[in-house]
Amino acid sequence: MTTKARRAALRDLLAGGQASTQAELCTLLAERGFTATQSTVSRDLKRLGAERALGADGIPVYRLGRPPSRKGPSARTVTTIEHNECLVVLRTRPGMAQAVGIELDELGHEDIIGTLAGDDTVLVVPRSIARIETLVRDLAARVGIGLESPPRPR
Repeated sequence: MTTKARRAALRDLLAGGQASTQAELCTLLAERGFTATQSTVSRDLKRLGAERALGADGIPVYRLGRPPSRKGPSARTVTTIEHNECLVVLRTRPGMAQAVGIELDELGHEDIIGTLAGDDTVLVVPRSIARIETLVRDLAARVGIGLESPPRPR
């Protein structure tokens, strides 16, 4: 089975919104005769422009989406942005943190070293704490939401 055929099968699965995890996609592909590891599926998803979004039943599913943009996440997925003197935390709708983390990584923002995503929280590691305020303002503007005030030292 070729890469092209595997991706076509994956595209069909994504069009149906049948899986909420990459492991489920691997299983569904195997049922169609394609052996693929999670890392292969992950690369294929990125190549196809797939996104993880809420399905009609409120459960996150992978589906074909718009091509990756350089705009970053939106207010539909990010609910708040907070920071302290060292780190930035973005809260997301449940199940959306990994997608937001990927979008932030794809931005190639000069002030972001990297991100770490859970289910509904993304930790953003800034390149410099001296520019953390600028980074937070930029992220808030890209997302289109207001900022939470940082905690005050006692």
